[in-house]
Amino acid sequence: MPGRAQGGRSRLFVYNGGFLTQGPVRRILQLAGYDLRLGLPGPGDFVGVWGASPTAARGLAVAARRQAPVLRIEDAFLRSMRPGRAGEPPMGLLLDCGGVHFDAARPSDLETLLATAPLDDTALLDRAREAIARMRAAHLSKFSGCDPALAPPPPGYVLVIDQTRSDASVTASGADLARFREMLVFAQEEHPGARIVIKTHPETQQGFRPGHFSAADASGRISLLTDPVSPWALLEGAVGVYTVSSQLGFEAILAGHRPRVFGQPFYAGWGLTRDEDPVARRARSLTRAQLFAAAMILYPVWYDPFRDALCPLETVLDTLEAEARAFREDRDGWVASGMRLWKRRPLQAMFGRQKRMIFTDDPARARETGRPWMVWAGAAGDEHDGALRVEDGFLRSRGLGARLVPPLSLVTDDLGIYYDPTRPSRLEEMIAARATLTPAQRRRAEALVARLISAGLSKYNLGGGAPDLPAGHRVLVPGQVADDASLRTGAGPVRSTRDLLARVREARPDAVIVYKPHPDVEAGLRPGEIAPGDLADIVARHADPAALLAAVDEVWTMTSLLGFEALLRGVPVTTLGAPFYAGWGLTDDLAPTPDRRRASPDLMGLAHAALIDYPRYLDPVTGRICPAEVAVERLASGRAARSGPGLRALAKLQGLFASSAHLWR
Repeated sequence: MPGRAQGGRSRLFVYNGGFLTQGPVRRILQLAGYDLRLGLPGPGDFVGVWGASPTAARGLAVAARRQAPVLRIEDAFLRSMRPGRAGEPPMGLLLDCGGVHFDAARPSDLETLLATAPLDDTALLDRAREAIARMRAAHLSKFSGCDPALAPPPPGYVLVIDQTRSDASVTASGADLARFREMLVFAQEEHPGARIVIKTHPETQQGFRPGHFSAADASGRISLLTDPVSPWALLEGAVGVYTVSSQLGFEAILAGHRPRVFGQPFYAGWGLTRDEDPVARRARSLTRAQLFAAAMILYPVWYDPFRDALCPLETVLDTLEAEARAFREDRDGWVASGMRLWKRRPLQAMFGRQKRMIFTDDPARARETGRPWMVWAGAAGDEHDGALRVEDGFLRSRGLGARLVPPLSLVTDDLGIYYDPTRPSRLEEMIAARATLTPAQRRRAEALVARLISAGLSKYNLGGGAPDLPAGHRVLVPGQVADDASLRTGAGPVRSTRDLLARVREARPDAVIVYKPHPDVEAGLRPGEIAPGDLADIVARHADPAALLAAVDEVWTMTSLLGFEALLRGVPVTTLGAPFYAGWGLTDDLAPTPDRRRASPDLMGLAHAALIDYPRYLDPVTGRICPAEVAVERLASGRAARSGPGLRALAKLQGLFASSAHLWR
């Protein structure tokens, strides 16, 4: 691979303090096979320089004197939410022994790949197309801190892309202020009468470095766009794209444009651009997928901060999708109501990363803040109209929420909440949308479900085993908390665990009925204890749900999440209520389900919506927002968060007042 140390580890001598102070950069280099050193290189050693930065001259001079090969290092093309000057670490690096990708004075490793690599492998090109589609759907770019909710200008404009002054890629292309002004003139002359939109660089937007254009250039049909509009939305409405060497020109190609290029960036010269200053040696014609495969899959060194390992592009996309969602939802800060004191710290960790959350139970005060508003779903009332609902996710923790164990996942819903079928929920819309899955989405859901099953994971992951069960047709009946909100809103004619057991006994008189009490009830933390009598053959107290599901033939439930976990394991499920997973053709429904559930997703579509699209996950090890796969690994390894001694003592106290659980939930 380009830039990887060959034949074991290599010593890399650097003369820029940033290599030593920026831990993530140093770590990626270490994983790529380079050990950083100070001093003078010897035979077999490398000199590392950052692109064409002002400090690169030091390293180049040493390399020339010592006849040492140079490794040029740059940020990868998918970097972070905000620019590096905002302090965010990169998700990957470009390591190039040939040159630097934005300087056409000499071929870089990337140019060599584009010019000589076969780039005809079907699997590789399929990966490229799927990754382009993911970037577009999630509005990912080099700096992904855009706001997809912001509308671009009305379509039909010509897009002129600004860059920061003295940027190395601009200088390498021999461009200056006059070149940018020339580009603007060309855009106007080649599109007479069309509106011209100048897009400022993110670093200019955030005040780090000036660009080549300013508000003074906006007049007549020319406007300056400084808002963080999604690049993909902006490209969709453009009728032409003009750039010197911006990465947005690369993304324009991916979006279907043939941009007009006034510099010599890596993506120019392959038949996908109109080049004002072509590079003569670039004579090969490539497809968009081939260009992407080389530049985004084969060339970069990608980093997974959760596993502290190098990784493929797809893992980076998983991470950036999760981080981008959180960044965009949290950028304006939150005000929260109905949040008990013990919940506020985990909520702050999950939602307060951009701005600290404000907690108030006064609806008037919450509205006065002007912030987006959230309320714990179980505490929501008419006075919370307009507030987003929050609840625990379906892969929650190792330990009970009623024992005050902090969650790894939370769901947010701006329409309703998943357990309340009396009104639409965002999860319903996501499930309906996943009636169609791309091959990449299907593979991801299948891999996640397989990992869940192999690790024996469920919502709370309390451990335990399964009792010896008699031979016969075994039906598992999960108990539920008597005052559970999902029963109040989603139960059908059968509204209690005892009545459910009676219905199962009537329908399956010869079956072995296994009753599994709810863990909150078993722990004495919430009401719902029943004596099943002769309605159940086995009472599986403190049994592991995953172990039980592996031993039974079907599940009957009102609204329990155990029904969803059974579906994931291929166990038939009969519902007597309207849980979120009912009504889609995947369960035998004996109670009415909402007529609006008319889509027909398969099991992987349901799993993708419920486990990947809907929840937000927080990694308890790194403290970062993470994708579902990381949360599953933490739960499987036992590295999930647990409640501290103070909260454990409080939970025991609450157990004495289980009938008053509403006071802390």
